[in-house]
Amino acid sequence: MHFPLWFQSLIHNIRDLFLFLLGTLQSVWLLGRLRPDVVFLKGGFVGVPVGLAAALHRSPMVTHDSDAMPGLANRLVSRWVRCHATGMPVEFYSYDPAKTTHVGVLVSSDYQPVDASLQQSYKQQLDISVDQQVLLVTGGSLGAHRVNAAVKQLAPSLLESYPQLYIVHQVGKGNQQTHGEYQHDRLRVVEFLQPMYVYTGCADVVLTRAGANTLAELGVQGKACIVVPNPVLTGGHQLKNAAHLADKGAVLVVQDEGLQKDTAELDLA
Repeated sequence: MHFPLWFQSLIHNIRDLFLFLLGTLQSVWLLGRLRPDVVFLKGGFVGVPVGLAAALHRSPMVTHDSDAMPGLANRLVSRWVRCHATGMPVEFYSYDPAKTTHVGVLVSSDYQPVDASLQQSYKQQLDISVDQQVLLVTGGSLGAHRVNAAVKQLAPSLLESYPQLYIVHQVGKGNQQTHGEYQHDRLRVVEFLQPMYVYTGCADVVLTRAGANTLAELGVQGKACIVVPNPVLTGGHQLKNAAHLADKGAVLVVQDEGLQKDTAELDLA
């Protein structure tokens, strides 16, 4: 049976409200049992029930925002938070400055500064010649349609123009056929990058979206980055992430809407 869209939306809203209330009750019970000394919230939809439960139990809370804009979940519980830790400068956030501290973004110990020797080691692990220049393209686990389409258009001419260029294109789950019938011995198409730090470490240039965690990892490795921020994600936080790093001279930013219209931005010369 087909129900009208308004009715389907109502059912979804009722379900979401039920799950939220259930999650809050479960959080109240769990925190009452554990009695934590402090509750750390990284944001996300699960953060609000836990934050409300922590407020009820008067448990001290610490939040962390990686992106240049505070997440909705952390904002909703902010009145009860003891300290807000931020990945970007404090002035980017709407929290009480007296309770806000810039600490940066947590990065796995797998990521470390990459010198020429370590980069060569990473290339060898991936069976890439140490003499080749590696362009790594990544749009996240699901890929990025516009990025994939632009790289599909550019790859043949880039590989012909630059004999030392090797392209690793991470296309995302289910997008293995992004390049269609086109194949080249210096083009590697993969759905996922595993281990990620080896692929990013072997690269000479990385073309990426502007998620704060990815940019922090690339920053630790000291990678040259072409950043294409996703303009439609919550609050436009990737635009702000990219703008902040561009102001510091740390990245080259290419806007998403112009990606396919001005491919000269991606020239490696």
